[in-house]
Amino acid sequence: ACRGEFFPTVPRVTYKGPGSTDPLSYRYYNKDEVVLGRPMKDWLRFSVAFWHTFRGDGSDPFGSPTKDWPWADPSMTEMQRAEAAMRANFELLHKLGVELWCFHDRDVAPEGATLAETNANLDRIVELARELQDGTDIHVLWGTAQLFKHPMYMHGASTSPQAEVFARAAAQVKKAMEATKALGGENYVFWGGREGYQSLLNTDMGRELKHMATFLRMASEYKHRIGFDATLLIEPKPQEPTKHQYDWDVATTLGFLREHGLENEFKINVECNHATLSGHSCPHELETARLHGALGNVDANTGDPQTGWDTDEFLTDPREAALIMRQVVKNGGLAPGGFNFDAKLRRESTDVEDIVIAHVSAFDALAKGLRAAAALESDGSLDDLVKQRYASYDSGLGKDIEQGKVGFEELEKVALEADDEPKRLSGKQELAERMLSYHL
Repeated sequence: ACRGEFFPTVPRVTYKGPGSTDPLSYRYYNKDEVVLGRPMKDWLRFSVAFWHTFRGDGSDPFGSPTKDWPWADPSMTEMQRAEAAMRANFELLHKLGVELWCFHDRDVAPEGATLAETNANLDRIVELARELQDGTDIHVLWGTAQLFKHPMYMHGASTSPQAEVFARAAAQVKKAMEATKALGGENYVFWGGREGYQSLLNTDMGRELKHMATFLRMASEYKHRIGFDATLLIEPKPQEPTKHQYDWDVATTLGFLREHGLENEFKINVECNHATLSGHSCPHELETARLHGALGNVDANTGDPQTGWDTDEFLTDPREAALIMRQVVKNGGLAPGGFNFDAKLRRESTDVEDIVIAHVSAFDALAKGLRAAAALESDGSLDDLVKQRYASYDSGLGKDIEQGKVGFEELEKVALEADDEPKRLSGKQELAERMLSYHL
């Protein structure tokens, strides 16, 4: 079973154009088509998320697994299943025409009885992945350590009140960084699912925040020490599984990094569903990161507006995709980051073909969004509308304000000498929405 074809009914997915009704073809994603001066694949840099794609079994807090994947055959040993899943990963990458993938350490290789045995398991799977990558352009977009599932991390990893847990987490991240480097990883992600608290009554928040900063500083120092030429990324999330997670949103995370002198060592991995959980939109979080020069990667997914948790659905809405791509275009792209599809099938979808259709649909959505963003950029009307809104700051009084040439005293004099109150100028939001709709 380990060396069989895992997606036998799926051909290599190719671009067939907007008129295609073949669900296993791209309608908008034409990877070599040049958009705004570069190939579409370079703007989008799509990546498959190993954990949801190959470890997602359909289980939830109310129900048992629903998916019987061929790479998870219970007759195989844990390591045989790990090897089979890795081979299935590469088959999917080839059939989708994608060169990037992401992983958590504990999802690609099982834990052993000891840390040494666990590390040996990871080494074995990393070596297999390297063999499968050889002779191809496939490599890792980012890797990370799973510091939230094991019971020892119930109080957190770097924020645990137990120094021994902090040490175990450091050892795990060290090994995961080495594995990511070995697989040509361009980034390394920190997601602190348990770096937070359930109650302030038993929490020393100040101490925990300092410990988290110390941990991240150690990771950055180790990256440089081993010559790991990768971008370190932090992925904000407000809550779940903790009641309050310390890297709540992009702005909170940027403030934390600056307070501890880490702003030049880390960028942000924005996950769209995490953005909405924090009360923001995904474009808002992207823009906040972009304005601070910190936008590093996007975990492309979405949540259900009727559900209050992290549902990790594939992003397929064309309007949302266009708004996301507008921010990415304004950022000049994401490289060395990309779009990782941190998304999973619905519990009721149980065919291997469903995995492919989900990725194709999401790829097409963002490709269509890129086309819309490029059209907006080339047309320039929306940019002109925004520029006109702020035209009063381009000269005279507004320019003096922006250049710091006036203070309250001078501005009070201007206000008192004015004949009337300022005119109420339209924000033209409806026109802006209409301009966007032309390209959807």
